[in-house]
Amino acid sequence: MLTQRLRRLVTCESPPGAGPELAACADLLQAWGDAALGRRGRRVVLDGLPHLLWSAPDQRVLLLGHYDTVWPAGTISEWPFTLTGSTATGPGVCDMKAGIVQMLTALELLPDTSRVGLLLTCDEESGSVTSRPLIEEQARRSGAVLVGEPSTEGGDLKVARKGGSVYRITVGGRAAHAGVEPHRGVNAGVELAHHVLAVQAFAVGETSVTPTVLSAGTMTNVVPESAVLCVDVRAWTREELHRVDRLVRELTPRLPDARLTVSGGINRYPLPAAVSTPLLRIAQSAAADLGLPAVRGVAAPGASDANFTGALGVPTLDGLGGVGGLPHARGEYVDVARMPERTALLAALTARILAAPPAGPAVSPEPGTSAALGGPRPLDAVPAGQGSSTDG
Repeated sequence: MLTQRLRRLVTCESPPGAGPELAACADLLQAWGDAALGRRGRRVVLDGLPHLLWSAPDQRVLLLGHYDTVWPAGTISEWPFTLTGSTATGPGVCDMKAGIVQMLTALELLPDTSRVGLLLTCDEESGSVTSRPLIEEQARRSGAVLVGEPSTEGGDLKVARKGGSVYRITVGGRAAHAGVEPHRGVNAGVELAHHVLAVQAFAVGETSVTPTVLSAGTMTNVVPESAVLCVDVRAWTREELHRVDRLVRELTPRLPDARLTVSGGINRYPLPAAVSTPLLRIAQSAAADLGLPAVRGVAAPGASDANFTGALGVPTLDGLGGVGGLPHARGEYVDVARMPERTALLAALTARILAAPPAGPAVSPEPGTSAALGGPRPLDAVPAGQGSSTDG
């Protein structure tokens, strides 16, 4: 049943920002979610994007995931869902449709879901711009958040994540004939080149500052009048994100009469280990009692919506989805043979949280916790060893 559901969900494409396709996928998931939880969910449409919410009055646990993928419409026709042995491939199979199938099946295994909420968003891959307030609202009214993003290829859970920022630097110059009188122009492309090199120098240690999208000019015989540079920043601490943010905003033009405009900023603060390790211990105990392979926790450089919930101090554990790898790549895969055990683990973890006495106030981590953990690396609370991140 797990594999059949996965095939159907992967075949139902959900490209970023594609209203009709997302709505069709939401129809399928709403039917499955209503049946799994025994109550009707609510479609929360924000800027035309349909997020799915099944809230609970006394919400002790929130299961959180996203059903959008990075793959454009039509990808499934050239790269269909394929099962070879126990390896399934297809657009979004690992990130994170296997996790959604496991979450829904885990809910069906619970005798009582009245205190469990489920939130499936559809804009995580594009920054969770519309869904973030909804995620944070539901996290604040939950005792714990369990996130169905993929685990590492070895099955490790994610107990810390880097935070991230995204910037768009727009350069204004002045057009001129490139051959006849280039001196009359202000070359936005040359100005851009200065800042490509400048922002790279902001990277320190394990803080990455990466120029990504670059564009300039319109014609080969015209001095570029405008140019754009996008920058991706990842860091283990809030302080590092703020340091880079300050430096980016302090950039000034190098060429006379050039102009700079900086937009964007800090998107997600780090997921601190302090909010994850108590839940990891419960998961490790549940796995041992079920006779499942030992569960480790690792720090992962990639970010997810767990960053939002963990930054609020709400107990959060990530990486409870499919065991697979190569997300956002044509080789994206998941091991369907491990889906039953991961489903059982999620169900047992949820049941144990529900059975525990109500927790006290949410953790309030100091800014910058989850110290510089080069990633992904195991934390002190788990056995030593290396893992690998599967998130973007």
